[in-house]
Amino acid sequence: MGETLSLVFALIAGVMLGAFFFGGLWWTVSKGIASKRTALWFFGSMLLRTGVVMLGFYFVMGDSWQRLLAALLGFVLARFIATRLARAEELLSQLAQETDHAP
Repeated sequence: MGETLSLVFALIAGVMLGAFFFGGLWWTVSKGIASKRTALWFFGSMLLRTGVVMLGFYFVMGDSWQRLLAALLGFVLARFIATRLARAEELLSQLAQETDHAP
């Protein structure tokens, strides 16, 4: 029971790390494009996001490769969720543009 609960917490932590990583990527793209120092935004964000996620995986893993695998699975799950949300937002924006140009 304790090992299963540990794996569930690792999965949740992986989803949270993925949400931080991909949410930060979305925020960086939205702010970085309008900035005068685009490369600095993207490079700084990449370093920060990667560093936080790597440290998060290290602390979640502890001494168990199974927890690392569960956290990685949660991270990939967060990526799929972020991709779906981005597609839904893109579709809504396209629909809004189509209705704006209706006669």
